[in-house]
Amino acid sequence: MAPRNPRHERPKGPSALRRGAAFGGRLPAIALALLAAAPGARDATAQLTPELAPQEAFDLEKGEVEVALDRTSYLPGEGARIAVRLVIEDGWHTNSHVPTYDNLIGTEVRFELPRGWDPPEATQYPPGVMKTFSFAEDPISVFEGEVHMLGAFTVPPTAERGTYPIRTRVTYQACDDKMCLAPVTTEATLGIDVGAAGEPANEAFFAAGAVQTGSSAGSGGSPSGTRHGYAWFILIGLLGGLILNAMPCVLPVLSIKVFGLVKSAEGGRAAVTVGSLATAAGILISFLALAGAAIVARALGAAVGWGIQFQEPAFVSALAVVVLLFTLNLWGLFEIPLPRLWARVGASGPSEGLAGHLTTGFFATLMATPCSAPFLGTALGFALTRDTATTLAMFTAIGTGMASPYLLLAAFPGLAAVLPKPGPWMSTFRIVMGFLLAATLVWLLYVLSGLLPAHRLAFFELGLLAIALVVWLGSRNRAGSAGRRAASVAAALFIFAGVAYAARGGGEAPASALGVAPEDRLIAWQTFDRARAEREAARGRIVFVDVTADWCFTCKINEGLFLETEEVAAAFDRYDVLALRADWTRRNDAIGEYLASFGRYGIPFYVMYRPGREPHVLSELLSKSAILDLLEE
Repeated sequence: MAPRNPRHERPKGPSALRRGAAFGGRLPAIALALLAAAPGARDATAQLTPELAPQEAFDLEKGEVEVALDRTSYLPGEGARIAVRLVIEDGWHTNSHVPTYDNLIGTEVRFELPRGWDPPEATQYPPGVMKTFSFAEDPISVFEGEVHMLGAFTVPPTAERGTYPIRTRVTYQACDDKMCLAPVTTEATLGIDVGAAGEPANEAFFAAGAVQTGSSAGSGGSPSGTRHGYAWFILIGLLGGLILNAMPCVLPVLSIKVFGLVKSAEGGRAAVTVGSLATAAGILISFLALAGAAIVARALGAAVGWGIQFQEPAFVSALAVVVLLFTLNLWGLFEIPLPRLWARVGASGPSEGLAGHLTTGFFATLMATPCSAPFLGTALGFALTRDTATTLAMFTAIGTGMASPYLLLAAFPGLAAVLPKPGPWMSTFRIVMGFLLAATLVWLLYVLSGLLPAHRLAFFELGLLAIALVVWLGSRNRAGSAGRRAASVAAALFIFAGVAYAARGGGEAPASALGVAPEDRLIAWQTFDRARAEREAARGRIVFVDVTADWCFTCKINEGLFLETEEVAAAFDRYDVLALRADWTRRNDAIGEYLASFGRYGIPFYVMYRPGREPHVLSELLSKSAILDLLEE
């Protein structure tokens, strides 16, 4: 029986899909409202629950269960892993395995092994997502979308050759924002073949479960395997953060930092150490702030992801102002005594002390967020689907990876000797860096054009010109004069008014058709539709999905160098590939859920559906050979 709302292709090899027997009734929302009240009230509600759940005809099953094994067959004495995927219908959720209140019914999986086999190891569940609903004041821990649960057991050494049944029971209670249904128990039975060493099966199925539960792919669900999984993801986070330094988004900031390090070298080894540590601290503080924002957003039920702040006009416009101030500073125009906050924002060199180094670290992190590096997507997927402590640990690992060059320089300040000696060339270099940042400002305005209607964008650009004008006028007055003070006040007013005006226009931007028009592209891109992608893939057609955005710099590079090429376009035509492009420039919950179903929370994201195989997720750094090889297989 095919899934009614499939997220992926069906597992290969031993698997079972069931919508099992259930018992009827529903629980009105008022019942859960009472559950969220004082403990005494919740106890009373628990006693009244049977009367509040009248028996009537109602579809209680809001999810589908699929069970799969990790190999096609097993030798006696060999360890086995079993995975359960619960796909919950849109608009519904279930309580997590450890519900917020004792009276709520948690999602639970029970495995029944053949008689005489040792009991299975403890089932691994993903952490719940804290969400707020109308029937309760406090957030409740829930599962929604696609949930993976992992189990493990050992085939007895004395087991004879043959096929043995394994029964799985999944109990869950489906709720929406208005009511909760009576709990249901879904059963699925599959056979495990014993007697021969089998081949790996359902690898993508188990990989998705490993990301959600945090287990190691080869751990067999054991506690030691979980610890190995944590260490592996920490390493991935460190590598992903390190590679971020080479992304195009960060290069303008690195050029500023090179200038600062050259000046720091004039102060000796101590100055290099202090400046490098301050920059690393700025990066780490920024990543902890991002982690905190993700945790709060997740608790409030909002979307979380890497770079999604670029979907907000207020953030992009504020960052554009910051880049403008950096540019004016490098061009020697930012010399007026603006309020302390704005002066620190404009700082770029060690002459401003620790504030300048910290600001560079903050700015580098902000500029890194629209880029995705290899390993980063996997690390973020693990970070954003785990508990608060793991989220903080993973963001710290990513930040440490990005800050590692500065930490290395702080540990070995003698490395600064490889930098060029200070001299007249620095004045020219400073101007050139200003143009690099001006190019970054042009890119930010391009991003803003996808978020604002044309007339609002034009007024905001005029506001940027006004800021530059008052800064220039102020620089022509002597320090402490009334003209400089007036320029400081005018700059602050223009900044506040410009960002506020841009923030008001986010909902008025016209619908984007990012690269969808066939006449504009070598590839005949069509607008992404998840149901269509999975339907066409089920019919045997190859489907390629590209999730991109105006603000994703890596996406643009991949598109120009690898996707929109004669070779790839010809291959797509030859194999009749359905090319779908999802535009995530502005917030789109459906696209966010699609990414999350693959354990990803950032872009670029590329996946290819091929007949008879699991969907194949490609690297963030694309290549023509990677695409062509998949098609030729």
